[in-house]
This record gives sequence, C-alpha cells and structure tokens, in this order.
Amino acid sequence: MGADHTRSAPPTPPGVRRILIVTVVPLFLVTLVAALVLWPTDAPRPETADDIPRHHGTVTRVVTETCPPNPAVPEGTPTTAAGPCGTVTVRVQDGPDAGQEVQTPIPAGPGAPRVSAGDEIILVSLIDPEDPSVSTYNIAEHQRGKPLVWLTVLFAAAIVAFGRLRGLAALAGLAASFAILLAFVLPGISAGHPPLLVAIVGSALIMFVVLYLTHGVSAQTSVAVLGTLASLVLTGLLGLAATTATHLTGFGSEDATTLSMFRADVDLHGLLLAGIIIGSLGVLDDVTVTQATAVTELRHANPNISRRELYRSATRVGRAHIASVVNTIVLAYAGASLPLLLLLTADSRALGQIVTSEFLTQEIVRSVVATIGLIAAVPLTTALATLVTTAGHRTPGDGDRGPRDDGTPRASRPATDRAEALHALSTPRTRNTSTAAPSGWPEPDRSTDTRW
Repeated sequence: MGADHTRSAPPTPPGVRRILIVTVVPLFLVTLVAALVLWPTDAPRPETADDIPRHHGTVTRVVTETCPPNPAVPEGTPTTAAGPCGTVTVRVQDGPDAGQEVQTPIPAGPGAPRVSAGDEIILVSLIDPEDPSVSTYNIAEHQRGKPLVWLTVLFAAAIVAFGRLRGLAALAGLAASFAILLAFVLPGISAGHPPLLVAIVGSALIMFVVLYLTHGVSAQTSVAVLGTLASLVLTGLLGLAATTATHLTGFGSEDATTLSMFRADVDLHGLLLAGIIIGSLGVLDDVTVTQATAVTELRHANPNISRRELYRSATRVGRAHIASVVNTIVLAYAGASLPLLLLLTADSRALGQIVTSEFLTQEIVRSVVATIGLIAAVPLTTALATLVTTAGHRTPGDGDRGPRDDGTPRASRPATDRAEALHALSTPRTRNTSTAAPSGWPEPDRSTDTRW
C-alpha cells in the first residue's frame, strides 16, 4: 500500500457514517452473492497421467570430456556436438536407489541446468521402452525449495519488522488475495464462466478483504473501497471497448496459444480482460488509499481549509503520484514482456506493422487501459473523500450560521477577537535585549529554512 494512516482521523459525523454503511454494505453483499453464484463447483480436474518418477539428489562429482564427432552431417554444420559432454555423479536421496551414487550425462541443450559439485538437483528416471527392466537417470533441474523458503521468510520478516501489526495485517491480506485467486478466480474461469465477470467479482472480493483487513474499518477505508470499485468497473469497460476496437483475440502470447490447445472452451478474449482487471487492482488500491489518506491528513492539519482548496491540494498530491505510477505500470508490463520485445527488435518488418501486431498491441492496450483507470481513480476518490471529510464540519466558506451536528446553536466569534488575532500575526516582533528569558521565537531577520 502506498499510504499508512495509523493516526486516528477526526470523528466522522453519524449521518455520514450511516450513508457509507448503506452504500458499502449492499455492495459487499452483492459481491458475496455474485461470488457464491459463480463459485466453481464443477471445475474440470487435470487428467491423471503416468508421471515420470522424480527423485532428489546431490551432485558429488562432474567430469567433462571432449564431445565425440557427429556421424555424417550436412556440409557447413559443426562436426562435433555442441556440448558440454561428460558425466555427473549424483547421490540419490530417495526412491529405490536411495543412498546410492548414479551417473548421468551432463545436461546439454537450450535451457539445460548448469551443475557443479554440491548442487541439489532433481533426477528423472527414464525406462528403456525395449527393456523395461533397464532404467537411466537424467538431471531435470535444480531443487528450489530451500531458497524459496528463505526468500519467503526474509520477505515476511522485512514486512513485520517495518510494519509491525500493520505488516502482519498486510501479510494476512496477501494470503487472502492468493486464496481468492486460487480458489475462485482461476477455477471459475476454468469452469467456463465469463472471465471478465469472474475477474471483477474476484477483484472486488479481494479489495473488500484486503483494504478493511489492512487499514481497518473506518470512513477513510470505505472511501478508498468505493473509489477502487468504481475505478475497477471503469477499467473493465475501457478494456472491453479497447480490445473490441483493436480486434484483439487474446492469442497474443505463446501461453495463450498453448492454453487453447488444452482448453478450447476458455474465452481468451475475456481472459485478456480479466488479466487487465486483476493487474490494475494492486495499483488502484494504492492510489485510492493514498488519496483518501491525503485528504484526511490535509483536513487534520488545517481544519479551516475550504472544501474546494482541500480538493485541489489533495489532487496535486494525486497528480504527483500518478506521474510516477504511470512509469511503474509501463515498466512492469515491459519487464514481463522483455523476451517478446527483444524478439520484435529482430523482426525485419516495418515499424508500423510491428506496433500494430497482435503481440505488441495487446501490451499497449494493457498499459493504456490500466493508466486511464488509475487517472480516473484520483478525482473520484479525492472528491468522495473531500465530501466525507468535510461533511458536518464548518469551513470558512460555510459561515458561522446554523446549528452544530447535535442541534445546539453555533457561537460566532466576536469580530474584535479576529481583528486582534490578525494584528498580532501581522505585527513584527521586536527583539528584547533585556535580561528576560528568551521567548523561543526566531529572530525577525533570521531564516527559518532547514539548514543542510
């Protein structure tokens, strides 16, 4: 999250709280009912197949050798294998040969793991189809369980050490997000439900759980929830319009093409929209929470600020935030698609043809739609937060007339008190050179700027 509002905000008037409850609670109930209706009760399960046996092992020795010459090869091709060649001695940790040392060839080819003595690897057992009693071992990949566990522990420790109780709440929210994605969103799409609808409902469910769990139940969090939900719906509509206008099919990546071979019933166009929605959620709640917090802090710092100036000041904060977040979104999509972008640079087609291709147009639409949704979240959330924060509170533009929230009449401040206060603030203070104790005020001609 991009903001932390641990300091207690000024109390929200009861009328405003009632309006927020009447607005937020029905939206949550609608989201919950939609999730129950779309819950994947008949999601297809993967077919059981004869998996190749996999065993853990530790490399004890690596011996490299000169690769033997290839048999008859066409003219112009290398006469020896690309390599590397040699043998790897591995101590098997489990399976029928546990505790024994076996020899395997050094992995070779594109993407083959590079092994050395002491590496913990995964072996696959291959059975000779001509003689089932004969089996050989090959190195498939490295074991990654321990490094991942240590990275997860470091990640959790850093969050808790800095965020303390709020860090624990953030970790709980992260766990809830993954639980909803794995238990509802992915199985719901696999079950044949519309991916866009599943993504909006799942994202709304994640938003309710994460925001209230991380930031607490308050009017400020409710404003962020409403701003996020409105921006999510707007992002979904923009994504639908953009993908329809650009005639995107969803077959813009190798993963999507491979998925279509195994699951022909999955709507890849809807899956593309679902990815845009879910990808935008993480940045959307950051922006909305920041804007709701900025409005509350500005109002807390200056209770007499007018509603218009409060909105303008918070919007300036949001404008600076959006300027940096836009670059974050574009770089995030570019980093995820770096192999694709590198492949396109080697394309001999004209630049216009490359930019308008299915592959690159899909990434452009992702970035543009997500950015527009973020930009819209700033004025929406800021306006709503301004109304909630200033509701029931007197501002200079409201005047001194009218009763307070509890019905008692307001006492107007005498004009003489205001004149005296203004005169005291505008009159320069003279330095007293007597033996009196210093007052603590800075000297009239001394700069109060922070020294570097």
